[in-house]
Amino acid sequence: MKIHEYQAKALLAKYGVPVPRGSVAFTVDEAETAAKELGGSVVVKAQIHAGGRGKGGGVKIGKSAVEARDIAEKMLGMKLITHQTGPEGRIVQRLLVEETLPIDRELYLGITLDRGTGKNVFMASAAGGMDIEEVAANTPELLLKETIEPGIGLQAFQARKLAFGMGIPAASVNGAVATMMALAKAYDEMDASLAEINPFILTKDGRTLALDAKFGIDDNAMFRHKDLMELRDINEEDPLEVEASKHGLNYIKLDGNVACMVNGAGLAMATMDIIKYAGGSPANFLDVGGGANADQIKNAFRILLSDSAVKAVLINIFGGILRCDVLATGVVNAARELAIKHPVVIRMEGTNVEEGRKILRESGFNFTVADGMRDAAEKVVRLAQ
Repeated sequence: MKIHEYQAKALLAKYGVPVPRGSVAFTVDEAETAAKELGGSVVVKAQIHAGGRGKGGGVKIGKSAVEARDIAEKMLGMKLITHQTGPEGRIVQRLLVEETLPIDRELYLGITLDRGTGKNVFMASAAGGMDIEEVAANTPELLLKETIEPGIGLQAFQARKLAFGMGIPAASVNGAVATMMALAKAYDEMDASLAEINPFILTKDGRTLALDAKFGIDDNAMFRHKDLMELRDINEEDPLEVEASKHGLNYIKLDGNVACMVNGAGLAMATMDIIKYAGGSPANFLDVGGGANADQIKNAFRILLSDSAVKAVLINIFGGILRCDVLATGVVNAARELAIKHPVVIRMEGTNVEEGRKILRESGFNFTVADGMRDAAEKVVRLAQ
């Protein structure tokens, strides 16, 4: 689950991460009031779940409360397009109004999982304010890393090593170390999948603060953090992904024309790969899970076909907990209720597969039953064309 910058800063502040003074504004009046309370000169920042806001016109400086109001009037309701939103952009519905600070240097701090080692890694760089992917690709020597040992956590000596590696002056090292330790604790205790402070700034008077913050929480751990669910902003999520979550389905929209219904993330990845290998392009990733029932299958179909880009559907199921006869019943019921006109290719193996195939044959619908994944991919790509 992604959260907004102002929400991430509020959470990090509870752990002792220093952040600028500021407040969220949902209206022009609230933005003006916030600016007055902060002394007039402020930064007005659009709050969307995407980076690159400054380049897209989503970060502006107002030198007075009147200027802040003018900026808010233009920014609220605007479609903000960045390299992360895609051409469809995001509608700005809330702003963060913050004090301006005397910035001396911009640095970077971040934590995520290193899948190569199976451990979390703390990253730091003197090249703050830039996309960290760009730094890693063009100037990898500027990206410093410290592995966080499970059960031990980030150690102070590691944080000091990173601080000196970034060239932080000795007088400011203790503050930087404290921030790094607090960030690592927040990441661990909130089951985060990503935590970034970019830029992490050093002010002209020697202070260190989180000028921006990005935080992602592992969906699989949300049962431990039900209090954080109130931070979810479904307006920032794809409507079909939100609808899928209501039915216990995992859905991610892609840009192709072949809809994929599978059970299991590994099978989903393999299915998308083989569609590409066959010359097609997946329209989505939809995982019904291992224990889906007929009603979930029907809702999965409804969600898949809500995407106007879909030209054909591939169902690729390995029947285990989800038996093939249950799948077939769900597919037939969905076809009847939703009046499905798209071509549907089905490849299934596993528990009660013969019963499932019989249900499909006797349904009266012109389903295409495939023999293996390659056959299924070739057939669905041909039908989509």
